[in-house]
Amino acid sequence: MKNPQWNAENIPSQDGRVAIVTGSSSGLGYETARVLANKQAEVILAVRNLDKGNKALAKILQQNPDAKVKVLELDLANLASVKSFAANFKANYAQLDLLINNAGVMVPPYTKTVDGFELQFGTNHLGHFALTGQLLPLVLSTGDSRIVNVSSAAHTMGNIDFDDLSWQKRRYAKWKAYGDSKLANLYFTYELDRQLKAHGLTTLVTASHPGWTATELQRTSSLIAFLNGFFAQDITMGALPTLRAAIEPGLNGSEYFGPQGFMEVRGYPIKVKSNELSQDQAIAKKLWSVSEKLTDVKFEFNP
Repeated sequence: MKNPQWNAENIPSQDGRVAIVTGSSSGLGYETARVLANKQAEVILAVRNLDKGNKALAKILQQNPDAKVKVLELDLANLASVKSFAANFKANYAQLDLLINNAGVMVPPYTKTVDGFELQFGTNHLGHFALTGQLLPLVLSTGDSRIVNVSSAAHTMGNIDFDDLSWQKRRYAKWKAYGDSKLANLYFTYELDRQLKAHGLTTLVTASHPGWTATELQRTSSLIAFLNGFFAQDITMGALPTLRAAIEPGLNGSEYFGPQGFMEVRGYPIKVKSNELSQDQAIAKKLWSVSEKLTDVKFEFNP
C-alpha cells in the first residue's frame, strides 16, 4: 500500500453516496461522519442520544452549511431499537453505500442490555450484527457498497467463552469483556466477508482500529484518561483508519487498517494484521450461528 501519509485529502468526492455512521454524536464516529459529509456524502448520524446527535449535526452544518446530514435514533443495546432504525431507514432510502459500525461502549461497570446481554458484547457486537443483517439487502442492492467494523487493538485481550457470554458464572473482568467484544467484531468481519464471497457478491467488508485516540469512550477509565495526555492522538488521526477502510480502492475484503506507528498506537493508517486467534474460522462460524440465535436476525444473501 503506497502513501503512508494517507489522510482525508485522499478521499475523492462521495457525492451521490449514502453513509450510516453509528455512534457519531462524538469522538471517532463524529469525525468520520464530518469528513464524509465534507466529501458530499449524505450521512446519517445513528445515535442513542438525539440531543447529542442534534448538537453534532449543528456543529457539522456550522462548518459546512451544504452538508447533507440527518440524525436518526439507534440504541444498539436494544434489539427493538435496532429493528425500528433499520425499518425506518429502509422505508426512506433506496441505497446504502457505506455502513460504518463504529459505536461502542468501553469498560463500564457490569451492566446488561435491554435484552439481557453483557453490555459490551451486546452493544459492540450483537447490536451491530443485528443492524448489519437487517440492512444487508439494501447494502447488497447498492453497487460498490462497503461495510466497515471498528475493532480495537484490545481484541488481543479477548478469548470468547461461549458458555458464559453474559458473565454470569465468572467474576466480571471489564477489560477482558471489552477485548471479547472487539475480537467478536473481527470474527464478524472475516466471516461476513467469507459468506459474501461464497455467494458471489461484491460488497466489501473491512475493519479498522483507531490506535490510542482520546475520546469520550474512555470516561470510565481514569488511568486511560490520565495517560491520554502522553500517548493519545486526536480524533482527526484516530478516524483515518476507518475512513481508509471505507474508501480505499482495490481492496478484496477482510482488510484491517490501523495506525502505522510503534505498536499501532498512533500514526497514519496502513493495513495491519489482527492476532492469530481472530483468524480462527471455526470460532467465527460458531459466533455467527450463536449471534443469529441471540438476535433472531438471519442474514439473507440475495440482493
